[in-house]
Amino acid sequence: MVNIRLVASLAAALALILMPFFAGTFTVTLMNYIGVYAVAVLGLVILTGIGGVTSFGQASFVGISAYASAWLTATQGFSPWLGLLVACVITGGSAFVIGGVTLRLKGHFLPLSTIAWGIAIFYLFGNLEALGRFGGLSGVPPIALGPVSFASNGAMYYLIWITLGLCMLLCSNLLRAREGRAIRSLRGGKQMSESLGINTFRIRLVTFVVAALLAAISGWLYAHMSRFVSPAPFDVRASIEYLFMAIAGGQGYIVGAVVGAAAITLAKNYLQDILPAFTQHSEQMEVVVFSVLFIVLLHHARGGIVSLVRRWLPRRKPAPPAAASDMERREMPKAGTPLLEVEGLTKRFGGLVAVNKMGFSIRAGEILALIGPNGAGKSTMFNLIAGALHADEGKITLFGEDISKAPSRRIAALGLARTFQHVKLRPNMSLIDNVVLGTYQRTKAGFVSGALALDRNEERIAYHEAYRQLKRVGLGDNPHELAGNLSLGAQRILEVARALAADPALLILDEPAAGLRRMEKQALAELLRALRAEGVTILLVEHDMEFVMNLVDRIVVMVFGSKLTEGAPAAVRADSQVQEAYLGGVA
Repeated sequence: MVNIRLVASLAAALALILMPFFAGTFTVTLMNYIGVYAVAVLGLVILTGIGGVTSFGQASFVGISAYASAWLTATQGFSPWLGLLVACVITGGSAFVIGGVTLRLKGHFLPLSTIAWGIAIFYLFGNLEALGRFGGLSGVPPIALGPVSFASNGAMYYLIWITLGLCMLLCSNLLRAREGRAIRSLRGGKQMSESLGINTFRIRLVTFVVAALLAAISGWLYAHMSRFVSPAPFDVRASIEYLFMAIAGGQGYIVGAVVGAAAITLAKNYLQDILPAFTQHSEQMEVVVFSVLFIVLLHHARGGIVSLVRRWLPRRKPAPPAAASDMERREMPKAGTPLLEVEGLTKRFGGLVAVNKMGFSIRAGEILALIGPNGAGKSTMFNLIAGALHADEGKITLFGEDISKAPSRRIAALGLARTFQHVKLRPNMSLIDNVVLGTYQRTKAGFVSGALALDRNEERIAYHEAYRQLKRVGLGDNPHELAGNLSLGAQRILEVARALAADPALLILDEPAAGLRRMEKQALAELLRALRAEGVTILLVEHDMEFVMNLVDRIVVMVFGSKLTEGAPAAVRADSQVQEAYLGGVA
């Protein structure tokens, strides 16, 4: 069977290689601009499309790099290669400082802040005498590598597209690696990512710097291709255009950067050719027509051109993960030893006391259920234990360490894994990619090793572990199915598999049986009993009393944020206060 994707890729590569030999000068120049733009857009694909951080400042970083290299080479006489190094250092440093301040903002305040500093940097370029003010800097020398000069359009074409290809390869490697999965998890929300041990602010900041470094490479290529820089190509409108390119091409795909850059650049060029024949106000009409076309695209292909094309391509069926050695397991605490201690815990939301002086303990190797009517404070209690919320009063101790004010990622590192009342998965990631997120704390590869593909052995081991957990919970038949295609009950089971991939000593499950059929509940109960036999301690919230009573060792009952009683299932079932407050006729 012919591999359509491979044939198309080879044909595109061959066309790119041969283009300067057959295309005219204008076409080659247009392709040079597409390549330069695509490098900058690639940063937005990773930052905005995949990481979910909307930035209107990408053109500013392109400008910082272009000006840095232009000033160093045109006025100081240094090599363009030194200009590249300095441009990357200055641009990366600027991104680190700007990101350190702005990435702590939430909601619409973050993109608004990127507009603000984008405007500020644009006017900075235009008002510095050393940078030529709004007149810009001319006389930027061409790039040369030994005796080879890239002054001509054709030579620059190959440099640009080879650079773009290398950047795409590094980014593709990164997104398939540990830190790349952490970037992809950001769209699932901070609470989910932090529960997996991911430092979300660090990941966002590093991703912001990576996107800026790609913009730096784009700016360097632009400066030495055009041999002149001025503030105009680096204003906020250019940043918006870069975002349009990312969205039009397919902001979730590496190749979308190239497709989007080509589509927008060619569309603009085509409109500039034909609109003057119909109107004297072609520049204004270009914006109108372009906007209409963009809205049509969003209506019919919200995922971009690449997503639209992928619908028509045959879907590959990847093979199951290759066999690999097992990951190291943590040593479980001895059965019966105190594991979690909750003392006098209180949490207020304004005038509402959601948790009121709660206290209970969990011993290693047992299954404890936390039950109560809706609004009793059970999920709030879970979030306090997991670090998603912090108590106003009281103390939580895990493995003898006070975690009352610890962040979720620190608690996860101690050996706690959780699921959520409302399922938190990445629906556009496969089952196995969702589960392998759980191994984040058990793996070590960083951004550089991931981009350079130096982590392949660790990746094989991690995927082997994720596949093992998928099979363990009964979802191993189709590991490459998208998580969003599963039923709600199956998604809850997938969350359990992800939690198990973290190799927890304490597993806390928020309504794990909700949405499951009877046989699925029985299978889940058998899995939890097997985990208990392996030394895993389990705390769960569940409304299915039959499921709870036949599974757990002890029950803690909450009513209006306070503990009503605790004890063995039979004793709790027989308690008249419990029957009145919660069980009612079920008892």
